[in-house]
Amino acid sequence: MDIKKVFQAKRIQIIFLLIGAVGGFLYWRFVGCTSGTCAIKSVWYWTTLWGAAMGYLVGDFINDIIQKRKKKVEGE
Repeated sequence: MDIKKVFQAKRIQIIFLLIGAVGGFLYWRFVGCTSGTCAIKSVWYWTTLWGAAMGYLVGDFINDIIQKRKKKVEGE
């Protein structure tokens, strides 16, 4: 499968994944866990990974809504 086609098909999910990853990193940087005992917030890569995962899920949800609206408009 061509990488260009994959990016075109998953464009919204990838954009939200990147936004979530940056948001997760910024959360660790400015809020984080100073004691180091927090499971997710204590190291940068966990918050970045969780942010990316949440971003992808939100992007996938939004993409589903957009696709349903397109089908509804085409069906009318």
